[in-house]
Amino acid sequence: MNITELTVHELQEKLKNKELTITEITKAYTDRINEKEKDVQAFVTTLTDTALRESEEIQTKVEKGELTGEFAGIPIGIKDNMCTKGIKTTCSSRMLENFIAPYDATVVEKLNKENMINLGKLNMDEFAMGASTEYSYFKKTRNPWNLNKVPGGSSGGSAAAVAANMVPWALGSDTGGSIRQPSSFCGVVGLKPTYGLVSRYGLVAFASSLDQIGPITKDVYDSAMLLNLISGYDEKDTTSSDRKKVDYTKCLKNNVKGLKIGVAKEFFGEGINKEVKSSLQRAIETYKNLGAEIEEFSLDIAQYALATYYIVACAEASSNLGRFDGIRYGYRTKEFKNLRDLYKKSRSEGFGPEVKRRIILGTYVLSSGYYDAYYKKAQQVRTLVMNEFDKAFEKYDVILTPTSPTVAFDIGSKSNNPLEMYLSDICTVSLNIAGLPGISIPCGIDKTGMPIGMQLIGNKFEEETILNAAYTFEQATKFREKYKPGI
Repeated sequence: MNITELTVHELQEKLKNKELTITEITKAYTDRINEKEKDVQAFVTTLTDTALRESEEIQTKVEKGELTGEFAGIPIGIKDNMCTKGIKTTCSSRMLENFIAPYDATVVEKLNKENMINLGKLNMDEFAMGASTEYSYFKKTRNPWNLNKVPGGSSGGSAAAVAANMVPWALGSDTGGSIRQPSSFCGVVGLKPTYGLVSRYGLVAFASSLDQIGPITKDVYDSAMLLNLISGYDEKDTTSSDRKKVDYTKCLKNNVKGLKIGVAKEFFGEGINKEVKSSLQRAIETYKNLGAEIEEFSLDIAQYALATYYIVACAEASSNLGRFDGIRYGYRTKEFKNLRDLYKKSRSEGFGPEVKRRIILGTYVLSSGYYDAYYKKAQQVRTLVMNEFDKAFEKYDVILTPTSPTVAFDIGSKSNNPLEMYLSDICTVSLNIAGLPGISIPCGIDKTGMPIGMQLIGNKFEEETILNAAYTFEQATKFREKYKPGI
């Protein structure tokens, strides 16, 4: 039995039946990290020694009956833009290279209450700005299916670590597709929850009206379990939604008879890879055979979503990143003549090229004379995007699209072409604009052996619907049993 290939619910079953101990599970994962990290480069900070010590303490408490929770001793990886008290939180930036958070993010608090074990902080594009995890200050993460390919981004470290069995599951964040796109590239399950379902308190902000924390897992059942853990109202987050708690594992019925699925034709047109399109068409046929009702329709406003997203996201990034000035915390230049020079040099030296690019664009669209032409107009189009989705969900339960128009691309092939990199998000950004939930699940591989992802979009707070649709497809197709990464 290879412990690190098991899902979390399988690990729980082994613990319950006393076939494994918490220490054995943690040791298997720390050994795997020590063996594979040099190839995958998924972590910014590893906590293997601490994890082993904690596993022994938790195992002792469980044996004494002092701990009874079902997640006690389950390991996890955390994207490095979520604050972890006493542990570096770098956002993969020189700006925060040595920043140690004085508090835990709400999601981290929830994991700690369950006595879960943090295996480390995972690599990402700097301040979550990117689609390939090549914009990290520290290292370039590689795709476990092919080490010459990118893992996607910005949660590339999280997706790669799950795919390479270095963590059983992980937390990522999604501003324009940063959970779903890397999950698609790495052949794992990535869920972006409805805006407001999961607290953003302690998540280092990129674009506050778009950011959302979510799970990256090996299968859909694990995704539902982790969403159970991290969702819920938080008074520390003013955008948190106060809703009745739901057990998302109970919605996994393995039945989609009568489910109305809309296929948005705009996402299957020009620019989509032929093999991705063929794989999605086979997935649609699978749903038909399972009893779902499929209909093609037009999501007219989709073509404007990418431009709208980059105006809104960059404007909010410009505002949010204004706090990194070399004064209070973070990187400070060593030589400066005056206060203005301190600001300029600290920010110039502390931020990488992609972050600077987005700050400049965001500052431009917010500036006097351009605000109405760009930012205000983008917010108006954002409302139209929301209305278009509302109209679609009057007719359909789920909207089906590709997660990405291509499979994972070669490292270095797009990093010097920002516009081409931005197009990687074309299928995912509209959900963040509208605050909707979406899940990416693997639906096949191309002729080179790289995974292809399918995206299922739900109406606001309808995670149960998309989780069940994903689960039913997963049970019918058994992707994990057929395909495994090369590493």
